[in-house]
This record gives sequence, C-alpha cells and structure tokens, in this order.
Amino acid sequence: MNESPSIKLSALTSKIQQALHSVFAEQTYWVVADVTNHSFYQQKGYHYFDLVEKDENAGGIVAKVSAVAWGNGAVRIKEFEIVTGQQFKNDIHVLIRVSVSYHQVHGLQIALLDIDTSFTVGLLEQQKQQTLLRLTTECADFVRRVGDRYITRNNQLALRSVIQRLAVITSGNSAGYQDFRHTLEHNHFGYTFKIDNYFTVVQGETKAELVQQRLIDIYSSQVPYDAVVIIRGGGAQTDFLIFDTFILGRAVAKFPIPVITGIGHQKNETITDMMAHTATKTPTKAAELIIAHNRNFEEAVISMQQNILIRSQQLFSTHFQALSSLNSTIINQSRTLLANHKEDLHGCKNVVLQHSSAILLHRHRELIGVSNAVLQRPRIMVSNRLNDLDNMVANFRSFSRMYIQSKRGQVSHYEALFKLMSPANILKRGFAMVYQDGQIISNATSLQPGSHISVVLHDASLEATITAKNITHEPGTDI
Repeated sequence: MNESPSIKLSALTSKIQQALHSVFAEQTYWVVADVTNHSFYQQKGYHYFDLVEKDENAGGIVAKVSAVAWGNGAVRIKEFEIVTGQQFKNDIHVLIRVSVSYHQVHGLQIALLDIDTSFTVGLLEQQKQQTLLRLTTECADFVRRVGDRYITRNNQLALRSVIQRLAVITSGNSAGYQDFRHTLEHNHFGYTFKIDNYFTVVQGETKAELVQQRLIDIYSSQVPYDAVVIIRGGGAQTDFLIFDTFILGRAVAKFPIPVITGIGHQKNETITDMMAHTATKTPTKAAELIIAHNRNFEEAVISMQQNILIRSQQLFSTHFQALSSLNSTIINQSRTLLANHKEDLHGCKNVVLQHSSAILLHRHRELIGVSNAVLQRPRIMVSNRLNDLDNMVANFRSFSRMYIQSKRGQVSHYEALFKLMSPANILKRGFAMVYQDGQIISNATSLQPGSHISVVLHDASLEATITAKNITHEPGTDI
C-alpha cells in the first residue's frame, strides 16, 4: 500500500487550475487550425467543436483540443458567416483568437473570442488565383487572360439565333432548377423549350469529376444542343468551391457547346463562370437571359418584316402612280387623236365645198362660153349639152355625198373602236378586273389558295378568297 499522503481530487484539480491560471490568465492567442466535431445548440447559441492541426505532408493529426464559443464568441461566429458567406462547420480552416482556462468539473477549456474573416476569405481567393494561373499555364491553347477577362474556347462560340434545345446540369432536388424551369415554361412570349436533364451532385470540391462526367455525357449524346446550362441554388461560399476547381474550369473552357451558368451566388464570380460562355447570378437570371436572347431574334424578324412591308407598299405605290400616269396618258392621247381627226374631217369638208364651188363656177363659165358658141347651133345640140351638163352636176353632187359619207364612216369607226376599248364596255361584255392589295393583277403568279382578291364587274365589286388554283397553258376564250 502506498504510504504517501493522499489528497482529494478537488484539491488536485484546484492545483491544476491555479497552475494554468498563473500561466494563461488574461492571455489570448491567435491560432490557425481546422474545425471538426462541430455542434451548435441554437436555443442557447453555443458552439462546441474540436480544433485540429494536421501534418502538412502525412496528413495525420498533430494536435487536437476541444473548444467552445458562447456569448461574444458566438456573435463573432455569426458575423463571420454573414461577411464570408461561409457557414461555421466542420473541415474549414480558420484563424481564431482564443483564451485558455481550466474548470474543475469540465476540465481544460479553449474559448473562442474572435475569428478573422479576412484569413478565410483570403485563403479561398488565394486558392482561386492559383487555379486560374494553372488554367492559363497548362491550358494555354484554349484559355488566355486579356486584361481582367479570360478568353476561352467556350466563350468565343457564337450562340445560335434561337436557343430552344437545352441540356441542364443540376441537382435533382434543386429549388433553383425548379425556378429555372418555371421561368422558361411560363414566359410571356409563348416560347417553348426542349430540356434534357443531367442530374448530379453540385456541391463539394471532390464532386467536380461528377459534373465533368455529365459534360462528357452531353458531348457523347451527339444531340445538337443549343446551349448547356449549369444550375445550382444559393448557399454558403464554400458550397460553391466545386465551381472553383481546375478540373471543372478546364472542362467548361474547352467545351464545344456554349455553357450558361446560373449558380446562385450574388457576390463572387466562380472560375466556372469565368470559363463559361455567359455567366448569370441565379438560375432565374439564366432563364431570363435565354428568353431575352430569343426575344431579340423575334424583334429582329419583326423589324425585317415591317421593312419588307414598307418597301412593298412603296413599290406598289410607285407602280400604281406609273399605271395612273399611263392611264391618263392614254385618255389624253385618245382625246387628242379624236380632236385631230375631227379637225381633219372639218378641213376635208371645207376642201370639198371649195372644190365643188370652184368646179361649178368653172363649169358655169364654160357653159356660158359654150352657150355663146352654140347660140347659132340648132336647138337639139343645145338640148344635148344641157342634158350632159345636168348629168355632170348630178355626178358631182353624188361624189361629194359619197366622199362625205366615207369620212363620216371612218369617224364612226374610230368612235366605235374607242367605245369598244373602254374599260366600262369591256366589263359589260362579261370580263372582270381582278385586284390584290389594291393593285390590278394580270396573271396568277402571285396568287395562292387562301389569297384575298377583289373582282370588279360592270355593276358590282366582289370580295373573294381563292380556294384552289389550276394552271392553264392556253386561253379558255378565243375572241
């Protein structure tokens, strides 16, 4: 039996407490460590966790101690989560300020007093910049940096005029995916989309190979997708670390189909966003981008249609004016021609009258001469000459009447011809004029079943729609 004097356990723990207090009293330390075995009691706001230091080479645990955060320490943890977007949980690397104490019941206690947010953010940003440098170095043939922008094979691809067939990489239970589909399927323009889902895990750095495999599956399917959309809902900053991995950044940068990201982050831009064709903040924004892209194409088509319509109207107006001018020219020339022939006829009439008067005067003078010459001849000769003279006068009168009748016949012929050629007379003979869009058409080239036409008869105007079109190579009426 041990003869040394014994002491109570409380006395021993009191000595330990005094010894540690003499060393660590009023002392605080900034410690770099990993968080493990974390648990949070929400009702009291307490955090319980272990701090672990790992060997950088072997990966084994070098040191481990239990820690707690309450009061001001718990408040600092909440501020850390708000600023960094990083949830305080297992497997995060932190820089924290702690105090050391010993409790006779609870034992050694490490209390978290403060946490350095810039350390965690800076560490993540440092890893991100290293990955970007690796991409531009090892993948220089399809990734290069120009100023603050990264030029990749993917973001140099041209989007098709209309995006309709999509391959979506996302988690099957993602709320962001539901928002994406709802926005596409309930767009105000009535656009329809063909969506093929490639579900996978989109959280955790170690899952990047799964996302890469889904990209390989899309490429291997040989489906002519217009775009690939990578979707994830919101979350803590470390939830997006999968999209800052080298393997996924490289796969997106060289992918031969335009990649649109809607990862759900509001602050930082991930490497996948930088390598993709187009990056949006949320799944809903990705859907709105696709709808807006299609709307731009539709507006361009509508604008082109309006330009064609305006140009067509201008051409129709120009040809209508030319036709009206030609119609006026025909009418004026017809009136001029009639007036000219009327003047010619009047001149011929005057010439006939003048010539007839001259002939009669000349014959009268000859008659007087003959009369004087034959006064001494027998009465029979005088009588014969008088008969010859009467016959000659009758012939002149007959000739004059026939000449005038001939000219009048010509005038009547021209008048009948112009009346026959007039549109009103042609319509009365059973013909009709066909209009399309206010223009007279002379052949059926531009007419198709369903075309709207106007048929003008001599006593009515008919509106009709063509139900059939039969091509004929010979006229049906020979006039």
